[in-house]
Parts: sequence; structure tokens; C-alpha cells
Amino acid sequence: MVERSRWLGNGRRATGLTRRGDSPNTPNAGKGNPMPTFYIDQHGCAKNQVDGEEISARLIDAGFSVVESPENADVIIINTCGFIEDAKKESISAIVDTKKRWPGKKVIAAGCLSQRYPEVLFSDMPEADGVFGNGDLSLIPGAVEKVVHGTRELLKTPQQRNMPLVCYPRKAFFDYPGTAHIKITEGCSNHCSYCAIPLIRGELRSRDIADIVSEAQGLLDRGVFEIVLIGQDLGNYGKDLEGRCMLPDLLSAFAEIKENFRVRVLYIHPDHFPHEILPIIKGDSRFAPYFDLPFQHASASVLRSMNRQGSTEIYLGLIERIRAELPFAMIRSTFLVGFPGETEADFSALLDFQRAAQLDWLGAFAYSREENTPAYDMKNRVPKSVAQKRKALVEETQVAITAERLKRFIGMSDHFIVEEAFDHDKLCIGRGWMQAPEVDGVTLIHAAQKPGAIVEAHIISVNGVDFNAVLEYTATV
Repeated sequence: MVERSRWLGNGRRATGLTRRGDSPNTPNAGKGNPMPTFYIDQHGCAKNQVDGEEISARLIDAGFSVVESPENADVIIINTCGFIEDAKKESISAIVDTKKRWPGKKVIAAGCLSQRYPEVLFSDMPEADGVFGNGDLSLIPGAVEKVVHGTRELLKTPQQRNMPLVCYPRKAFFDYPGTAHIKITEGCSNHCSYCAIPLIRGELRSRDIADIVSEAQGLLDRGVFEIVLIGQDLGNYGKDLEGRCMLPDLLSAFAEIKENFRVRVLYIHPDHFPHEILPIIKGDSRFAPYFDLPFQHASASVLRSMNRQGSTEIYLGLIERIRAELPFAMIRSTFLVGFPGETEADFSALLDFQRAAQLDWLGAFAYSREENTPAYDMKNRVPKSVAQKRKALVEETQVAITAERLKRFIGMSDHFIVEEAFDHDKLCIGRGWMQAPEVDGVTLIHAAQKPGAIVEAHIISVNGVDFNAVLEYTATV
């Protein structure tokens, strides 16, 4: 796989405002604003990233100045993740290490970990000069100002009951040039037994279609090419508003936009996949036929313990239907191994499903025992060592599957977003519709192009989980 500076270990994005927001053109950057400077150290998922972008915009509007590195900041905000144990440890380490390295700076713990454990962090972590949850981001500028003036601040707010009628305008983005995420739902009402998301972000809330399309149009006007629609489960988008999935309606509204762009839909729970979106995606080449379906498991007993309704037969049928409608569709999934009660027979069923499904991309995770989730007290826990071995076997099995699946694109040409350029050679790193930001392989394009360029490139080979491609021409978007 092509090595990228933003990746740490298993494809995790390096933290910090190290992407598009680093540009000297970032609002207020380098203007000598008398208000304090801030830096956001970004952790967690794309949903948390959008929160970080909103925090940045709100602080800029309040008169603060964003800087490119923590060394130059008066305030360092750790936008934490609180989803699983490893992510919590990473966020806590970031808080401690940041304060140790810069004891004179104000360090604030924000994000999901702060929303989930506000009092614990505030009482047990003196390294944090402030602990701010993500229930109401509008309160953060005022709370940051109090911290700057010497008050140790705890900002504990419940999640809002509804999504805002109008999205707060973001100033800069943590994505690479040409890409931006739009959060169309918040929270989740699926209540999978292992998942802490409802504890952190609350029940499902959906945004209005007109508001989403308006935000997308604004992003396109600013030069964004790929818009990534995100939420915990977009198969439930709109059910809190109209009692049905409104994702087909949203995509139909996007189809009315005249510009050239790409839309990617991420995270659809496979138990209620909206099949109506398939002909819409098929009928408009601007919609990436890319589906992230977190199957999690294939054993019927494990799925029921997870509070999921699927089965091997149902999930294979879903995959078959998608590929029948869209033969080149990319299907990504996640598997959760080591769940309480998972036997060797259950794990074998999962491996059988993996081989039968022939997924294009796959991430494997070992079960993390999370407080206040239904699974926390379940019996027959699987030893961590066993779970890690199962995870490794899933990953090893997937390497050959992905490499083989990617070969079908050899000889094809498509649009790629250039994300990084090499100074030492005529090479750049791009990403096509078949590659989601951060989590999938990339495309090594044998040409000198600037980040943000949209190019037409011809795929000539597969190298592991990456493509090699040659430039055909630079597109005008």
C-alpha cells in the first residue's frame, strides 16, 4: 500500500488540522488577531470531523484565529473519540501528552469522549483545562473564552432533540482538497447491543432535504467535487420526520443539481437497505455506486445477540441484488469478532460468509466491552487474545479477496481527485469513486498534478490494495 503521512497504523488518519484547513488562506490565519489562537487535534470518525469543522468555524466567527500547528496555538482542542476502548485510550493519551509537551497552553477535551464521560474527565484529568461535550456546539466559543481567562470549565449539555433547521456554515475542511462531508443525520435508534452511539449522540435526528441540498450547493460553489453524505445509518434517514426512509428523495433532489460533482453515500445498515436508491444511482453517473454496509457478523445467534435481524442468506441476497443492478458496485463492510458468546462455529460461519460475499473492502474489529450497553453484562466473554487472532485471520483472508476484486478495473478510465503530490518525482496520489476517503486504498497516478485537481486517469495495474494509473487529461469541474 502507498504510504501516506496521514495514516497511523491501520489506516487511521493522523490527528490535527493537517488537511485543507492548514492553508494560509484559512480565515483569520496570520492576521495578528488579538483574540487567542487555536488548533484542533482531530480524532475519531467523519461525523466527529464535521463537528470539529463546525467548532473551528464558530471560534473563527467569535474572533479567534486558527493556526497551522499546536506550537503556535494558545488553545489546543483535542476533539476526542469515545466509541471503543482503543479510541478512548488514544484520545486520553493525546490530552496527557499535549499538556506534558506544552504545559503553558490551554488544553481542552472536546468531542465524543467528553460527551460520554464529562464528570470523570473533569475530576480525574487535571491536564484538561476544559471538558466540552458535543451536545450543543454553539456554546463552545464562550466556554473557550472562559478557559483562556483562567477558568477551568465543564460544558455538559444534552444532545439536541432536533437537527438545526439551517446548518452552521463551515469555514475550512479537514478533508483533502476537493472533498467535503455533509452530516445528514445525528444519533442512532438501532440500539445494537454493543454500540455506545445512542449513549453519546442520542436518538436519530434527520436534517431537512432542502437544507442539505443548499449546503451541498454552497460546497460546489466553493470548488468541492466529491460530497460524502454521512450519518450513523442512512437507511434510517428521515424516519423520524416522515416515518420512512427519505434517502431516495434526497438523492433525487441531488440529481436536479446541474453541476459536475460526485456524491458518495456512507453507512447503511443492511437490515433496512433502501432498494429504491439503486435505480437512482444507476441513472446518474455522478452518484458513486459505493455501499458501506456494516454486516458485523453472519452467525444467526451472534446477530440476534447484537440486536440485528439479518442472516447469511439475507445478506448474500442483498449483495447479489446490488451487483445485479450495478455490476461494478463497490461494497465495503465491517466485521465485529469476539462478541460475547461467539463460538468457533460462529466464527467459521463468518469466514464462510466472507468468502461467499467477496466484499471489495472490509474492516475487522475486536469487540470492545462498553459500559451501559446491553452487551456489557453478557456472559461467555471471548478472551481478547482469541478475538485478536480472529481479527487477524479475517484481515489476512480479505487481502487476497480485495486484490482480486480490484483487478476488474484494470483498463478502465475515470475521474480521480488528486489529494497529494510528491516533490521528488512526477507522481501524485489520487482517489476514484471506488475508494472512500481515509479507509480504502488509493491510486498512484504517474503524473505531476496539484492537490485538488480533478483528472481523467487510466488504471493500468493493481498493487496490493492500490491502483496504478496514467494521466489522460485534467478535467474542468
